[in-house]
Amino acid sequence: MESVHDTSHRARLRQRILALTADSTRQWGAMTVDQMLWHVGVAMEGALGRRTVTPVKPPIPAAILKLLVFNLPWPKNSPTAPDMLTRERHNFADVRQHCLDLVEAMAGHPLGGPWEPHPAFGRLTGKQWSRLTAMHLDHHLRQFGA
Repeated sequence: MESVHDTSHRARLRQRILALTADSTRQWGAMTVDQMLWHVGVAMEGALGRRTVTPVKPPIPAAILKLLVFNLPWPKNSPTAPDMLTRERHNFADVRQHCLDLVEAMAGHPLGGPWEPHPAFGRLTGKQWSRLTAMHLDHHLRQFGA
């Protein structure tokens, strides 16, 4: 099962992140590659307690949404928490390196340790956060053909 705590899966994610360039073109959505890297970084910072992400009320009950997110393919243009959106441009090299550093920080955070609540799902276990992060990264790496 995909997880940032799985060494081989994490290595593949890192390779895909490193394959991105400042000129990588999105296949869908409105984010540029630097904005996407910032976006996934904010999600990881939130999980690690390094950033506060304002809770949002999901369009359907959180338990049902969580079940769908963990078990079905993600739509290309999924809604996201406002705190995780940016219109600003970011230095590509800086946000890519920060993303790589956060992947390692997530992997180094004990699965049984304390994790911050998810803005839409509430409490998640470390295993759930690790899997969700891998799924989130995969979704956005596919968005940019990586």
